[in-house]
Amino acid sequence: MTISHTAFRLVLAFCVLLALGCKPRTVSDEKPVPTSREQVELALADVERRIVDAPNDAALFAERASLQERRDSLHLAVNDWKRAITLDPRNAHHHIELADLYYRTLQVAKVEEHLREAMRLAPDESEPRSKLAELKLLQREYQEAMDLVNEALRLDPNHAKGYFLKGWIYKETGDTLTAISSYRTATEQDPMYFDPFLHLGVLHAERREPLAMQYFNSALQLRPNSVEALYGLGMYGQENGMDSLALACYDRIKQVEPNNALPWYNTGFILLEHRKLPAEAREQFAMAIQLLPTYAEAYYNRGLTYELEGTLDSALMDYRRALALEPGMTLAAMGLGRLQDKGMKVTR
Repeated sequence: MTISHTAFRLVLAFCVLLALGCKPRTVSDEKPVPTSREQVELALADVERRIVDAPNDAALFAERASLQERRDSLHLAVNDWKRAITLDPRNAHHHIELADLYYRTLQVAKVEEHLREAMRLAPDESEPRSKLAELKLLQREYQEAMDLVNEALRLDPNHAKGYFLKGWIYKETGDTLTAISSYRTATEQDPMYFDPFLHLGVLHAERREPLAMQYFNSALQLRPNSVEALYGLGMYGQENGMDSLALACYDRIKQVEPNNALPWYNTGFILLEHRKLPAEAREQFAMAIQLLPTYAEAYYNRGLTYELEGTLDSALMDYRRALALEPGMTLAAMGLGRLQDKGMKVTR
């Protein structure tokens, strides 16, 4: 009677967020990357002084653009990348960086425009082709995406991201076994590449194969605080009789992302469905609701904990709230039906 999330759909949604434009940036190859806001501001003041002395130096505007991105001044960053391109119009890297920035601001047409210009300027470079392939993949233009990936791999047969993207395309088009093979090739080409390890974990978890744990753990070795990998490993444990593992993963997510409602909800599900502890589960669902007041499933499951303990007025309120948020929720309607059968006056 409880509602659990479809096992790994949410993990795959997280995976999409790892796409184009999410790479770490460096301001220059010679300097350490400023990380704190104070360091960024000091670096920004320094580069602005140097721009005054050399106003036609494209590299300085590129450096300032990266710093503006770090302080989340995206409009100013766009202006600086444009200025860098004006001063050095044949620099493909500047077009790639501006495309990444446009991706962050969801200006897809401009992303494609600058990646195609980078391809024209750098016909022997794989990076703009793989980035455009990723964009086409996300637009579900799978054949064009595959053609671009194959171009990138012809230019660089060891290009790990190309194999990763091939795996993603195969996954999206329903060829899971070839997707797994391509992801594995990506990890062989670059053992420090997080994304294919995460996707391999998801695919093996969907098939209920214990190898999923190995891949999620490999991903966590690379990014110990990855919510995606922690959630995937937790869901695998939850669905395969390893509640302690799942609860440990959800506890870790609560520490890493205190405002994330999912680990509270999933903890409540385990406590209610697997361990038959409605009072303890209710505390978890209540916290999920506090963090996400529109969480219809959490209202329903909290209502179920009340119903199981005989607190029917509270159950009625939560079922009604769940249906108000999600009118098509069959289980909440069935909950109201049960309360009516117990003699309560229910108006839907």
